[in-house]
Amino acid sequence: MRTFFNLLLLILIAAGALYWDAGRLLKTPLPLQQAESLEIAPGSSLTSILNGLQARNIVQPPRLALYLRLYARFTGVSALIKAGEYELAPGINPLDMLALLVEGKTRLHTLLIVEGRTFAQALKLLREHPAIRQTRAQATAEELMAAIGRAGVHPEGRLFPDTYNFPKGTTDVAFLQHAAEAMDKALAQEWEAREADLPYASPEEALTMASIIEKETGAVAERPEIGGVFVRRLRLGMRLQTDPTIIYGLGEAFDGNIRRADLLADNPYNSYTRDGLPPSPICLPSRAAIHAALHPAPGSAIYFVSKGDGTHQFSDTLAEHEAAVRRYQLGRP
Repeated sequence: MRTFFNLLLLILIAAGALYWDAGRLLKTPLPLQQAESLEIAPGSSLTSILNGLQARNIVQPPRLALYLRLYARFTGVSALIKAGEYELAPGINPLDMLALLVEGKTRLHTLLIVEGRTFAQALKLLREHPAIRQTRAQATAEELMAAIGRAGVHPEGRLFPDTYNFPKGTTDVAFLQHAAEAMDKALAQEWEAREADLPYASPEEALTMASIIEKETGAVAERPEIGGVFVRRLRLGMRLQTDPTIIYGLGEAFDGNIRRADLLADNPYNSYTRDGLPPSPICLPSRAAIHAALHPAPGSAIYFVSKGDGTHQFSDTLAEHEAAVRRYQLGRP
């Protein structure tokens, strides 16, 4: 009988020691000096995941993997681990790591689409991003628009400039769909709250105007004033005569200079030879530019010229405008 009790005591002591050791190791931070990426393929077992982490000396000592498997089995979370890419940050312990995998809190990557860029420039960034899975790498812009349910829609201006966060493996089509929906939402909200009696037949025309405003000034405070000038020109039947449309129409032929021949060469984007708005936006406009197009500043100015400091001089008459050009562009009084 004494032997039985002694054996039972030894078993209890050993079990207590194992319990204490497991509790200690499961709550001890993993040996990470910097953030480490962990990619889990669909269908991966916890054993295979832990084997990979052991090979990278992240899950150590070896008995820690056993403790994690036992814990996961007894708590029923072994089958709940989700595929994806995870970031293991310094200070994370094994239990927190397991919770991260069960909750599916995958690592997010970032892509910034800057306002004023073109669809082609945004598409280049998207196709070069290592975390985006390319499914239509050779598709044209028109084919991509069809893939996101916008067949026949001109792609320019249809992506909302923003910082996008997404998990690794997001497809090119899914990203474009999300960015296009974001622009749809912003444009619809701004159009709904627009001022009355604006010279736009549709939200798309307002988007085109917003793109011109975006390219004309980098000064946020000036956008409504620029919008006011262009709205007044449309109402008066004047041509917009804005250089950014010329540049867009030239495309890759633009070498940094606009020549007189460029102003005279007629094309759909030449606002010196064509009345009204161009047939599409000329860039990806920000929400602030859309707001300015739909809330133009009141006033009487119909001309403006760059002052060389990022802002513009606005004028009511051609004589005032010519004087401003002499002062700010030619350096003459």
